Amino acid sequence: MIFAASGVGLAVVALFLLTQTVQKSDDFDRLQDVILAINIAGGILLLAFLIGNLARLARDYRNNVPGAKLKARMVGMFVGLAVLPLLVVFYFSMQFINRGIDSWFNVQVEEGLDNALTLSRAALEMQKRQNLYATQQVAQRLSQVNDRQIVFELSMLRRESGASEMTIYGDNNTVLATSNDSSTASLPKPLTEEVVLQMQQRRPFVSLESLGDGHVEVRTAVVFTYRGGRTQQARVVQAHYRVTERLGRMINSVERSYQEYQQLVFFREDLKALLSLTLAFVLLLSLLAAIYGAFVLSRRLVAPIQDLVAGTRAVAMGDFDTRLPTPTRDEIGFLISSFNDMTQRLATARREASLNQALVEAERANLEVILARLSTGVLALESDLTIRNANQASSAILGVDLGQRHGDSLKVIATSNPLLAQFVDVACVHLDAGETEWREQIVLSGEVGRRVLTCACTTLPSDEDKAAGFVIVFDDITALLQAQRDAAWGEVARRLAHEIKNPLTPIQLSAERMRRKYLHAMPEEEAQVLDRATHTIVQQVEAMKEMVNAFSDYARAPDMDMSLFDLDKLVHEIVDLYRAQESGVEIVLASDPTMPLIEADMGRIRQILHNLIRNAVEALESSSDGRIDIHVSAAEIDEVEMIQIKVEDNGPGFHMGSVSQIFDPYVTTKPKGTGLGLAIVKKLVEEHVGSIRARNSNEGGAIISIRLPVNEAARGQIIAKAPGRAEQRRERA
Repeated sequence: MIFAASGVGLAVVALFLLTQTVQKSDDFDRLQDVILAINIAGGILLLAFLIGNLARLARDYRNNVPGAKLKARMVGMFVGLAVLPLLVVFYFSMQFINRGIDSWFNVQVEEGLDNALTLSRAALEMQKRQNLYATQQVAQRLSQVNDRQIVFELSMLRRESGASEMTIYGDNNTVLATSNDSSTASLPKPLTEEVVLQMQQRRPFVSLESLGDGHVEVRTAVVFTYRGGRTQQARVVQAHYRVTERLGRMINSVERSYQEYQQLVFFREDLKALLSLTLAFVLLLSLLAAIYGAFVLSRRLVAPIQDLVAGTRAVAMGDFDTRLPTPTRDEIGFLISSFNDMTQRLATARREASLNQALVEAERANLEVILARLSTGVLALESDLTIRNANQASSAILGVDLGQRHGDSLKVIATSNPLLAQFVDVACVHLDAGETEWREQIVLSGEVGRRVLTCACTTLPSDEDKAAGFVIVFDDITALLQAQRDAAWGEVARRLAHEIKNPLTPIQLSAERMRRKYLHAMPEEEAQVLDRATHTIVQQVEAMKEMVNAFSDYARAPDMDMSLFDLDKLVHEIVDLYRAQESGVEIVLASDPTMPLIEADMGRIRQILHNLIRNAVEALESSSDGRIDIHVSAAEIDEVEMIQIKVEDNGPGFHMGSVSQIFDPYVTTKPKGTGLGLAIVKKLVEEHVGSIRARNSNEGGAIISIRLPVNEAARGQIIAKAPGRAEQRRERA
C-alpha cells in the first residue's frame, strides 16, 4: 500500500514539472532528465505493486478461491474503462505536439520536395506502363510466330520496343529464346517467384528494380498462348527496360534533397520524441494508478460476495448454522440478510427432516426385525418378478438365499433351483392370467422332500419412486400337516391298542387251555388238527401283541430322560449285538472315539439305532453279499454342534414314489414290515429336535441320515433359528 501511494505521488510531481517546462521552454532541457527519472521511479513502484497483486489474483484464480473470478472480471472491466479515455487523451496530445512543433518550420519547402518526389515517381509509373504495353504488343505478335523463326523475330521485336533484354519461357519455366543488347553472351535473368505466381494467375507483371551505381530498370512479364503448333501452349515473355540516365539523375537528386531536408529537421523530431516519451511515461503512470484503484475497488466490492460464496459452500456441505455479517444496507446487504434467513429456515427444516427420517428408519428397522423373526416367508416383487425384498424365512423355505439377490429376476434364479422353479411356475400361472389377488396351497417336490406351502398374493401400492408390484406371503405347513398326521395316527394307535389288547389275553389263554385239556384225550389225527389250530392261534396272538406294543410305542407321550453318555460306546454295543446274530450281513462301523458326550435320552437313542439296523438287515435278507455301513461323527453345522449318524446299505433301496412318504405310518417297502419302524424313528429324532432324511444311493441301496444336537444349548439354538420347532415340540408335549 505504501509503495502504491509513493508511486502515485511521484506521478503527480512529474505532471507538475511537465507543466512548468511547457510554460518555460528554456527549462525543458534542464528538467527533462529529472522528469524522466521521477516517471521511471514512480512506474517501478506502481509496477512492482501491481505485479504482486496480479500474481496473487492469478494464484487465487487457479486455486478456485471464492470471488477470484469475479474479482478478475471487475479488474478487467475497470482497466478497460480507464484505458480507453487515457488512449484518447494520449492520441490528441500527440496530435497537438506534432502539429505544434511542425508549425515552427517552413512547410512550403517540404511540400515542394514532396511534389517533386511525387512527380518523379509519376514519371517512373508512366514509363512502367509504356514498357508493359510494349511487352504486351510483343507477346501478341509472338503468339503467331513459328518456333524456327522465334529467335529472329524476338531480336527484332526487342530492338523495336527498346528493351535491353527479352526472353521467352515455356513449360516448367524453360528458356525457349532470349535476346539482349549486350555484346557478350550472358544467361537470361530467371523468372522470380513473384513473376511465376502472377503468370499462373495470367496477370501481367511490372516492377522497378535497382541495378546499383544509381541505375534502375523496369522488369515486365506477360503470359500469352502460342497457336503456331498443333496444340496451344502457354508461354511467358519477360522484358527488361533501362530507365534513361537523365531521368535517373533527376530522381536521385530529388531523393537526396528530400533526405537532406529531413536531416535539417532532426532536432524537431528529437524534441517531439522526448515530449512523446514524457507523455507516454505520464500515461503509463496514470494507467498503473488506475489499475491500482481497480484492485482496491474490486477488493472492497468482492469481499462481501466472497463471504457469501463461502457461506453457500458451508451450507452445501451441511453447515446450516452459518451466519454472515451484514456489511451495508444496500442490495448486497439485503442479499446477505436473505441468505441468513434462508440458512435459519434450512436448519429448522433439516432438524425436522432428521427427526422424520429417524422415525421412518425406526419403523423400517422394526419392520425388518419383524420380517426377520417371522417363520412365514414374505417375498416382495416388481411387476416383472424382480426381487424387491425378501426375508430370511422365504430363503429357508425355498432353499435359496434371496436376501442377497435384490434387483435380480426371480425367473433367472429359478433356473438353477428346482424347488423355486415350481414356486415361480405357480405364481406365473396366476399373474399371467391377470390375478393379482389369489390364495392357494401348493406342493413342492425336490431333493429335500415334499413340502406343502400355503400362499397368498396381493398388490403393492405404487409411489413416486417405485411402480406397483406384488407381495407373496407363504408358509411351510409340511411340519404342521405331519404333526397333524402324527397326532391322528397316535390317537388311532391308542384306541386300537386299547381295543385290541383286552381280548388278546383271553383268546391266548383259551387256546392254551383247550390244548392242555383235549390234546391228550383226542385221537391222534384230531389231536394233530387241534395242535396246529391252537399253535396258530397263539402265534397270531403274539404277532398282534407285537403290533399293539408298536402302536403303544408310537402313541406314547414324550417322557424324556436326558443324560450325558458316550454315543461311541453305545453304537459299538448295538453293532456287536447284531454281528453276533450271524445274519450273513457284513456291518462296518466308522465312529469317532473323540467326539463329545451327547445329552439325550439313551433309551430312545438305543431304539433309534435298533430300528435303523434292523430295517437294514431285513432289507438285505435276500442278498448274498449284504453290507451295512454305519458312520457316526461330530460336526458343526450352521454354528451348531451336531452328531451325525448315517446308516447305508446296498439293498434294493426305496421305491421312488415312496421316498417322500417313507416316514409315514404303515408305509413300507418290505413284505413283512409293519410300516411303523421309520415312523417311530422320525418321532424319536424330532423329540430330540433333530432331523432325519432318507434317500437312495447312486450305487444302489438306501441311506438314512440323522442329525442330533449335542446338548440342550444346541437344541436351543436350533429352536431359535426355526421358531416352528418350539411350537411343534409344545404340541407333542
